[in-house]
Amino acid sequence: MEWWQAVLLGIVQGLTEFLPVSSSGHLMIFKELLGVDGEGFLDFTVTVHFATVVATLVVFWSAIVQLIKGFFKFKYNDETDYLCKIFVSLIPVALVGFLFKDQVDALFSGGLWQVGVGLCITACLLLISDNAGKRFKVPVAKDQRNGISYWQAFVVGVAQAFAVVPGVSRSGSTIATGLLTGVKRENMAQFSFLMVLIPIIGEQSLDLLKVALGSESFGSGVGPLPLCLGFIAAFFSGLFACKVMIAIVKKAKLTWFALYCLLVAVLIFILA
Repeated sequence: MEWWQAVLLGIVQGLTEFLPVSSSGHLMIFKELLGVDGEGFLDFTVTVHFATVVATLVVFWSAIVQLIKGFFKFKYNDETDYLCKIFVSLIPVALVGFLFKDQVDALFSGGLWQVGVGLCITACLLLISDNAGKRFKVPVAKDQRNGISYWQAFVVGVAQAFAVVPGVSRSGSTIATGLLTGVKRENMAQFSFLMVLIPIIGEQSLDLLKVALGSESFGSGVGPLPLCLGFIAAFFSGLFACKVMIAIVKKAKLTWFALYCLLVAVLIFILA
C-alpha cells in the first residue's frame, strides 16, 4: 500500500464511520478503485477503525469521564444504569466475535456484490426508521431511564452484530433500530457512538497482544508508514464526521442517506 492510498482510505474511513453509509463497505469500494493490494488490508481496516474510536473518545470525553466518575460511586445511579445498558448492547456482538470470527474475517475477502447487498439492507433500515414514526407510535418502555431501556439496548446490540457484514452500516443500523424501538433521536446518537468503543478497543488490544507475544505479525503487508498515515487521516476526518452526524441524527432525515446507499449499490451491481 502506498502512503497516498493510506491517506485517502483513512479519510474515507473517518468520514463514513459516523455517517450511516457503511465505512467497511466504502473501504472495500475504494480499495478496488485505488488498486490496493489485499495483503494486510484487514490490519489496516482495524487500525483506521481504532482511529475513529479515538476520535469518538475526544468528542464524548466529558460524557465518558462523567460516566466513569458516576460508576465508581458504587451505587445504581444514572451513570451506572447507562454503562450497564452499554454492556448489555455488547452481548450480541461479543457472541458473534467469539463464535464466528473466521466467518466474519472471510466476509472481507468477498466481492463487491456483498457490499452492494449490505448497502441495500442499510438503505431499507434507514427508510423504514425515518418513516415509521409517521405511521405508528411506539410505546415508551417502562424502564427507559437515560432515554433507553435494557431491551432496547439489547435489540440495538443485535443490529450492531449484523453490521459486521460489509455494506451494512453500524451507525445506520443501530440508530435506525433504536428509532424503530422508540428511542428518541437525541438519545440514540450518543448511545450508538459510545457502544462501539469497547468492541473496537478490545479487538485492537487483542491484536497488539498477539503481536507482542510473537504469535502473529501485524501490518506486515501494509508497512508502518501507511498505517500511521491512515490512522492520522481517519482520526481528523472522524472528528469532523462525528460532530456532523450528531447534528444530522437530531434534525435531518435519514432518507437522504438511504437514497445514497441505494445509488452506490446500483452502481456496484452495474459496474462490478
